[in-house]
Amino acid sequence: MKKTLQIAKLELSLLFYSPIAWLLTIVLFVQVSLTFTFPIEGYQHIQEIWPHLAFLTTEIFTRPFSGIFSSLLGSLYLYMPLITMGIISRETSSGTIKLLYASPLTIRQIIFGKYIAMLVYNLILIGALGLVCIGGGLSILHFDYPNILSALLGIYLLLCAYAAIGLFMSSLTVYQVVAAICTFVVFACLNYIGALWQDKAFVRDLTYCLGMPGRTEKFIAGLLTTRDIIYFLVIVFIFLALAISKLWLSRESKSMSYRVVQYTVIVLIGLTIGYLSSRPRYIGYYDTTDTQVNTLRQNTQDILQQLGDAPVEITEYINFFERGYGYAAPSARNADIERWEPYLRFKPNIHLHWVYFYDSIPDPGFYKVNPNKTLEQILEKNAKFLDVDPDDFMPPEAMHRTMDLRGEDNRLTMVVQYKDKNTLLRTFSDAQFWPGETEIAAAFKRLLTERPKVLFVNDGYERSIEKLGDRDYEMLTNYKPFRYALLNQGFDVDTLSLKTQDIPEGLAALVIADAKVDYDTATLGKIKRYIDNGGNLLIAGEPDRAPITNRILRLLGVQLLNGTLVEQSKDLAFNLVAPQMTPTCASLSAALKYSRDDSVPVSMPGVSPLAYDSAGSFKVQPLLVSDPRQSWNRTGKLVLDSGQLVFSPSAGDVAGSFPTALALTRSTHGKEQRIVVTGDADFLSNAELNRTNVKTANFQFANALFGWFAYNNFPIETTRPKSRDNTITLTATGAKVIKYTYLGVIPGIFILLGTIMLVRRKRK
Repeated sequence: MKKTLQIAKLELSLLFYSPIAWLLTIVLFVQVSLTFTFPIEGYQHIQEIWPHLAFLTTEIFTRPFSGIFSSLLGSLYLYMPLITMGIISRETSSGTIKLLYASPLTIRQIIFGKYIAMLVYNLILIGALGLVCIGGGLSILHFDYPNILSALLGIYLLLCAYAAIGLFMSSLTVYQVVAAICTFVVFACLNYIGALWQDKAFVRDLTYCLGMPGRTEKFIAGLLTTRDIIYFLVIVFIFLALAISKLWLSRESKSMSYRVVQYTVIVLIGLTIGYLSSRPRYIGYYDTTDTQVNTLRQNTQDILQQLGDAPVEITEYINFFERGYGYAAPSARNADIERWEPYLRFKPNIHLHWVYFYDSIPDPGFYKVNPNKTLEQILEKNAKFLDVDPDDFMPPEAMHRTMDLRGEDNRLTMVVQYKDKNTLLRTFSDAQFWPGETEIAAAFKRLLTERPKVLFVNDGYERSIEKLGDRDYEMLTNYKPFRYALLNQGFDVDTLSLKTQDIPEGLAALVIADAKVDYDTATLGKIKRYIDNGGNLLIAGEPDRAPITNRILRLLGVQLLNGTLVEQSKDLAFNLVAPQMTPTCASLSAALKYSRDDSVPVSMPGVSPLAYDSAGSFKVQPLLVSDPRQSWNRTGKLVLDSGQLVFSPSAGDVAGSFPTALALTRSTHGKEQRIVVTGDADFLSNAELNRTNVKTANFQFANALFGWFAYNNFPIETTRPKSRDNTITLTATGAKVIKYTYLGVIPGIFILLGTIMLVRRKRK
């Protein structure tokens, strides 16, 4: 070991007595400093205008593609060949390798000594990056140091792997320039090979696993895995062993077959270790991020644990004609598997399958560009253009027998099967496309428990759950391409006619939304029996139909007051009220708590104030209340097109803060009965859920209400904690000081130190 360290010390002295090591260190530091100082200065300026920043450590350092470390991966491979090109070839070309052979040194000591020198140099490069991280810690409050340490470890392992490859390439030739060029080529291949031939099943996994930067990205994201650490160690082992074998075989007279076998055995040993370490059940994980962004929430983990040891089969059905094919084509297979890795971490026996088919889609434009062609002809035309085999796609008739997805518009849909149960897991018409943790966890839980059922009354022209009109509820309830629909959050949704049907037992909730026709005595009797039996209920009224709704509300000790709440606004209609959440409302879900903390309201266009009897059998708590500073109740005639809205007692205005949504609870029949009454039915409508001119929390409020009715079994709560690194601690002057320090002072110190060492060496 002493001799190995002596070689390492000699190699380091040679390295730093040449300008190349100093130059590369300075260039790397300046490159990283440029991508650090300008964002810091920019965020400091933004913070003065809009102080609502979040995840600053991620935004500046680790965000994919744009973060400091992520962008560094694309150029990091350019540095190492210039360092390693002469590490062995210099000895070979000058003849000093023969002296090393003649010395009492083994080839292993020579190789390990030179490699240890590279490890130390890589550590110096990491130290240069660490200086930038220190600047981040000084600039950002609650800086996420563990995530940064994980990123630095990943970059260090990548540099060490590059060094091992460069050392081996240097052993293959006596020409340093040739060694550098060959190393560049190998690094370039490893940098981009992960994206090559991903549509070819027999090489897809091989090329994907050879892509080195992709492994480092996990470290940068803050996720440490034994698989990725072992991968880099295996790469180092393979190339150091190949270098040792190359030097040893250059001294021995061995046949070509012997050499091939020795090299092959080294590679096979490395690949075997890499393969075994990448099996899901043998992978260890550690999430270093402050908010555990790489780890499933505890609710999801609990659901996966409840699935036990029985396997889960997930089959993706991909329609060649539908836009989902672009997300799930064979070339995207490994990216698809990566999306499931957080779930495989906690349940390794999730098995993924892919079925490709072609069938019609509800897009008239698709057929306009393919006039007078059968589906088979369209397939052949497009398959030729995309260079795929038409025989790989199941025809419509066979698909209908296997899994009929016409009710899903033949969209990309997954079937999740567990034991003898199965459920659908959909993709969605938004930018994210794939189901998120909330939807996936809901699908898994649907396989374990009874699905909560919500029935919407449809007797008196109530709001429809089968229409996409502005006032209707299809988006909320069962619009399949919409991820927040109750259907995709684990609920079963249907309609009920109170006149012709009895209310079934075991409902999560019965919804009466904006009844327009008065109920007869028999129907009111059914509602009363349902309430008396402890059924959960949502009643949403409207100001102009208050008498109809009040006939039901009398059973609860609640009334819609006469009048309509109005709110002053420069741009919006006067009847668009934005009531604020109460602490009781915020306690319904973490998402609502965050919305209340950020003062995000629920929009209610045309809402009646509510009154209630606090001495009744129910405990009544307001969920939403109007703001008395800018809103009031107008009991007189409301003219929406008037030029100005002012408080006027003569016009029937009543000041005060009024509840617009109430929660009623009581213990009965061995459970807590839960009822919600609102003075508006539009807050759940398609129009309000899609409102863009005002930031509202209607989505969160709707999900929280039905989650409350389902006793928090659905939707699955996966809201993540807020970030803490939200503040730049620098002033504008401080940001400039950081900029000048990192772009001027520190590089100047490096240059001075390098110059002193080079001059001292020249004098010696």
